[in-house]
Amino acid sequence: MVMAAAASSSMAATTVLLSRLPTTRCSALPYLPPRLSSPSFPPSIKHFQESRRSSLLQIRASSSEETSPSVDSSELLTDLKEKWDAVENKSTVLLYGGGAIVAVWLSSIVVGAINSVPLLPKILELVGLGYTGWFVYRYLLFKSSRKELSSDIEALKKKIAGTE
Repeated sequence: MVMAAAASSSMAATTVLLSRLPTTRCSALPYLPPRLSSPSFPPSIKHFQESRRSSLLQIRASSSEETSPSVDSSELLTDLKEKWDAVENKSTVLLYGGGAIVAVWLSSIVVGAINSVPLLPKILELVGLGYTGWFVYRYLLFKSSRKELSSDIEALKKKIAGTE
């Protein structure tokens, strides 16, 4: 009984204190005025604006269509069939293709597992940022190092192409 009386008196005191507090608006966002209705145009003007926009889109689409060559699906299929018939070891190509698909699938699983470890993704981000900073300092910041990088890339291109 004493507890009930103490609880009711504390609630009454809280109510009295809350009613005496000034009502201020505590928010981090500024007060925005109510939204004004957009100016209403007659239906004919709205229709004109929409038809003009669609005509511009049609003109743009037709002009870009003329410049880009069209792809014929039957020509593409016949070209693929010719290339497939020219391959000598079809089983090897299928094996490599299947292996590539399995490798991508496994790497996706590994990346997902690494991503689920709480701190590891952030640490790897820091490692990536550090390496990027080092690469920029080492190869991109100075003119002589940029020339060195371009000569290294050209040598790698020649090695891959087999002209070296």
